[in-house]
Amino acid sequence: MNPLRSASRWLPLVALVLTSAWAPSQAEYAPQPRAPLPAQSESGRVIVKFKGSAALGKRIMAAKAASVAPQSAAEVAQILQARATSLGNRLGLTLHAGHAIDERTQVVTSEGIGSRALAARLAADDEVEYAVEDGRRRPLRVPDDPLYLQGPAVVGASGGPVAGQWYLRPPQASTLVTGNEIVSSINAQAAWDITTGHPSVVVAVLDTGIRSDHPDLAGKVLPGYDMISNATVANDGNGRDADPADPGDWITSSDVATSTFSDCEISDSSWHGTMTAGLIGASTNNATGMAGVGWGVKILPVRVLGKCFGSDSDIIAGMRWAAGLSVPGVPANPNPAKVLNLSLGGDGECTAYNAAISEITAAGVVVVASAGNSSGHAVGMPAKCPGVIGVGGLRHIGTKVGFSDIGPELTISAPGGNCVNINAGEPCLYPILTTSNTGTTTPGTARYTDAFNISVGTSFSAPLVSGTVALMMTAHRGLTPAQVIAALKSTARAFPQSGAPSDSGVAIQQCQTPNGTDQLECYCTTSTCGAGMLDTAAAVAAVAKLEAYVSISPASPQPSQTVQLDAASTVHTSGTTIASYTWSLLDGGGIVTALSGTSGASVTATPSGNGSFTVRLAVVDSNGATSTVDQVVQVGTVVTPPPSSSGGGGAVSVLWLLGLAAAAWALRRAPARG
Repeated sequence: MNPLRSASRWLPLVALVLTSAWAPSQAEYAPQPRAPLPAQSESGRVIVKFKGSAALGKRIMAAKAASVAPQSAAEVAQILQARATSLGNRLGLTLHAGHAIDERTQVVTSEGIGSRALAARLAADDEVEYAVEDGRRRPLRVPDDPLYLQGPAVVGASGGPVAGQWYLRPPQASTLVTGNEIVSSINAQAAWDITTGHPSVVVAVLDTGIRSDHPDLAGKVLPGYDMISNATVANDGNGRDADPADPGDWITSSDVATSTFSDCEISDSSWHGTMTAGLIGASTNNATGMAGVGWGVKILPVRVLGKCFGSDSDIIAGMRWAAGLSVPGVPANPNPAKVLNLSLGGDGECTAYNAAISEITAAGVVVVASAGNSSGHAVGMPAKCPGVIGVGGLRHIGTKVGFSDIGPELTISAPGGNCVNINAGEPCLYPILTTSNTGTTTPGTARYTDAFNISVGTSFSAPLVSGTVALMMTAHRGLTPAQVIAALKSTARAFPQSGAPSDSGVAIQQCQTPNGTDQLECYCTTSTCGAGMLDTAAAVAAVAKLEAYVSISPASPQPSQTVQLDAASTVHTSGTTIASYTWSLLDGGGIVTALSGTSGASVTATPSGNGSFTVRLAVVDSNGATSTVDQVVQVGTVVTPPPSSSGGGGAVSVLWLLGLAAAAWALRRAPARG
């Protein structure tokens, strides 16, 4: 058996696309390049942001501060078109409006001019802060190699691999002695002794959507949003809507004959978002399937990738919405995430992402992204953007896995999966087992990836970090993104620097600064792969403090039903115990008059009707530390205001719309300029 040193190439999503078809080279499978994926269609498509200091920007920002009734998506679209028309008149162009990203940023398109040329024209206007091409991003897919095809049915259905979920267990060794030890596993097992996560911590999966009917995701997935604006790419019959389910992203020969998908490859559906979601938060300790890093956390699906790719504008809007920030024309997110997982990326600059990332991290939300799978080339975007936790991929022995990209922008590295065996029909030994679906086009039945239907790539390194961050933010509610990054770095284990076996007879070398050529397996350094190997247990222990938490059972109680409130999720630090629990009814809401038992680890209440009531839990540990939390319990039907008569929704204020309309009207009156 020959070691496999490289798996999937990252599929860059802007100008250069690399194949998932492989050809063997010595003991490795070397990814082969394919034709570039255009960043634009026949018409120019650009993200434009208007200056806040300009008259138009000032009006928009003043209106944003107002808090009045929302308006419909149709009304927002009408005013965005007025702004695009006005700007076009200034420049002698016919501009069509796409969706808004925020109050000063939107997509515009124009026929007869390429995206690059259109961006340059718009950027020259003194009302414009920046204008960039609306690039395309792809999920980081599984390579199409004979080893990755379906094996014998009985073996493929067994749920393997032999090593199981090796990446979650404690490492076997800290250094390589025989060259076969598992050293890169993240030791989530020890972190679960501190916390298994809590439903109040939400992780957003910005991906292809999620099949929430998978048994290991049942009850874990919150209502999300489909942010894909192009109905053809969305593959679900419409554009943006409140259904984030993955309908499948298969590509046919008919698809590649069209201009939209002309540089895509024929492929089956990937179920990529379902796979990343399982690693973050699959139901655990339920005698079913697999374990997720964050047993108790909730998953928020945000669909931003459709058939073959997703657009920057939709991804950025999805990031904002997931974090609880406003997106004009889209209803507000009732369940803002604390962590965003982006297992996607490609070449390009961070210009259009920077403002959103800054605003998201300022809101206390952590952004995690995959490094990319282009075999040791420079870290892609958004993983390389400031404020993002960029994650590289490791083999089971701790060396850089061949497909992972590298660079100084990376924060940390985690297992990405590797096979070792490369002979046809033999099982992959160290893949990343996760949730998936049997459908080759439309959804089939739930399944798990295994030793014959494998998942490998930095797409699966990132969710291991996202799940870890969710545990950290459960163990310490007040953590900032900067504190999370600092703790991940300070607790990371050192990369091995010797002992890796070599099939070619040439010793494994240290990873070098990317120089435009492939760089396969190598010994990681802190300047190429981040601070070290992810250690979930150490990171959670480093930030843990006494944190009171309340769990509710049933999760959606009805009137006259006994509700149990439990403090079992409360976090306490190593070496301490909980000395006392004190419960009190802060507000009965007219439906609860008393709690049954107020000094144990759990109490009960029986609400008399629909509504909500609020309890307070105070805990004291054996060192005398205290923590208090107030928990609102919603009972029965939640009453929501009816939609506006014009249809649709959107967290856009009347004053924002009026200010935008007035500014657009003023621009229409301005003389055209060359």
